[in-house]
Amino acid sequence: MSKILNRPELDWDKQGQPFSTTFQDRYFSAVSGIEESRQVFLHHNRLAERWANLNSDDGGHFTLIETGFGTGLNCLCAADLWLKTAPSNWQLHLISVEKAPLNASELQRALALWPELSTLSEQLQQQYPPLLTGQHQIDLVPDRIRLSLLFGDATEMLEQLRASDHKAWRRTGNAKADAWFLDGFAPAKNPDMWQPELFQILADLSTIGTSFATFTASGAVRRGLQQAGFEVEKVAGFAGKREMLRGVMQSEPEVSPPTDNARNRNGIAPWSLNPNPPAQQKTVLVIGAGIAGCTTANALAKRGWQVTLIERHPMPAAEASGNPQAVIYPKLSKQDSDLSRYGLHSLLYAQRFYRPFWQRDDYGQQCGVLMLPSSAKQRSDFTAIGERFADSPQLVQWVDGDKASTLAGIDLSADGALHCPSMGWIRPANICAELIDHPNIRHQCAEVDHLQNRNDEWHLLDKNGAELAQAATLVLAASHQVGKFEQTNHLPLKSIRGQISTVTTSSASESLQSVICGDGYLTPAHQGHHSLGASYNLNDHCDQLRHSDHLANFAALKKTDPMLADALNADLDSIDGRVGFRCTTPDYLPIVGSAPDPEAMRERFAPLSKNARAEIPLPGIYYPNLYLNCGHGSRGFSYAPLAAELLAAQINGEMPPVERKLRDALNPARFLIRGIKRGKR
Repeated sequence: MSKILNRPELDWDKQGQPFSTTFQDRYFSAVSGIEESRQVFLHHNRLAERWANLNSDDGGHFTLIETGFGTGLNCLCAADLWLKTAPSNWQLHLISVEKAPLNASELQRALALWPELSTLSEQLQQQYPPLLTGQHQIDLVPDRIRLSLLFGDATEMLEQLRASDHKAWRRTGNAKADAWFLDGFAPAKNPDMWQPELFQILADLSTIGTSFATFTASGAVRRGLQQAGFEVEKVAGFAGKREMLRGVMQSEPEVSPPTDNARNRNGIAPWSLNPNPPAQQKTVLVIGAGIAGCTTANALAKRGWQVTLIERHPMPAAEASGNPQAVIYPKLSKQDSDLSRYGLHSLLYAQRFYRPFWQRDDYGQQCGVLMLPSSAKQRSDFTAIGERFADSPQLVQWVDGDKASTLAGIDLSADGALHCPSMGWIRPANICAELIDHPNIRHQCAEVDHLQNRNDEWHLLDKNGAELAQAATLVLAASHQVGKFEQTNHLPLKSIRGQISTVTTSSASESLQSVICGDGYLTPAHQGHHSLGASYNLNDHCDQLRHSDHLANFAALKKTDPMLADALNADLDSIDGRVGFRCTTPDYLPIVGSAPDPEAMRERFAPLSKNARAEIPLPGIYYPNLYLNCGHGSRGFSYAPLAAELLAAQINGEMPPVERKLRDALNPARFLIRGIKRGKR
């Protein structure tokens, strides 16, 4: 994930209002920025009227996309109006793109001008992400308003909201915006944004009835919107400005049907596109009550779905998610890859996700994480990571040995460490139980043996063939057990045995204040015990504690930092622990998305075995309304919250919270496609 290179150059006038010296333009009207937002964007999109008339009998979601987040004023005005007018069982999804975002202090200074928005402003500032390119998810008002901040070029970022970049399928499978705020700097001063490609994306992400409003009356903008299918009207602008534009999409633009000659610009078959529509009935079965299943159930329940959560154990978090303490920490990289990008953005979302839990007793602690290098090469890598993210010290920073010892609360021998101040540890069982304590979630203790799809519904059967449950939509989130079903036994899931050790605190170790990670990890004390570990044993199915693994955990801790092991002063003959089995994949990325039909996919995309870039202008073939969420490995508690949001968005027909490139990297069909290209089954 690259750092933002474009930073705004600002001047502040005598009234404390920001002015862009880069574009020689104001962020909002000098007369009244808040009234400008309300008139130009809220009034001319008719939002008060539309939101007041939403059907309160059935909850739903309204999607509003903005070009030009700026100070966040438009989004906060929209959020304020939503809370005053929309039914409480509806959710607002704000999506705003910004190429040159303000930093936290600039944002605070600008929003201080609007005290009437202070409550929403404080929520935004508390969760405002580091200035890193990509999509950042914020729960602005829990269960009511979500904000997706897209940091990067408007065309590039909004294009990633499409389900496919194949020209024949660019409108298929897309979630649609209900309204647009077109609020970049003026076209004459910021022509790079107002390009034909932008209007094409507006068309592809809109449908009949989608509205727009923009402060500009530029002829080029008017023509671009008309070509995109919008009926465009000129009206009086704000505060004496002569004209502005507003309108509604009246007819969807035509897209040429796919043919054998419909070439994608990259020559890539659109195998990741699932043309199946989401189920209309909002009932869903989720198998597995570990962190993947519990976050998925919670994300869907908050969207109004009736969830039946099926678990073979009486309580949630009974297997790999059941350790007494789980660490939320990053696997940051000095390189840019799918794995590092997903790791970074899932981590940024996880720290916001767990923040409300960390503010309560017995759910964990946001104590920070120190990552100690185990070799000279790793020390070099860590310092490079610190330099790469130098503009994001709230995420990670390199600290010297003295500072590391101070942060740890005990002496360390390391001469430096990466410090992640916003991370920490959680109580998995407590958090899983809290997530599924929701009126829309029903629990069922059962062992599912096989799945059948009949009459557009999924039926779950036990080993005797008796039916356990049925619903139109099914999510498999049962770790490596996902691979036992006929529909999913092609997945290359690996079970990794992990044993942790728990040890009583000593007079020296009880002062540990931060999680320590290295070859091993050590948590601060909770209820008189530390957790350390964990072993990593492939193809090892022993579920009993082994003394040899306790010794290995302590050896790893000693290698991490000898002074940690000395501080524990543990009796190695009397320690306890726990065994769990992680589920991982060959590329170490989780499996999140629609379940492919393996034989149908192999048949459709067979030409890829002879030419990996063969022109096959056809979408993938996926089971109807069958979804997967598994393969999180040892980072389940960091990965699962964002994965659950991604899956819930797909199931509920919403704009995705993850860029398309990463969605493809997580797609369950990726292993089939790779196998076809390599000539393997």
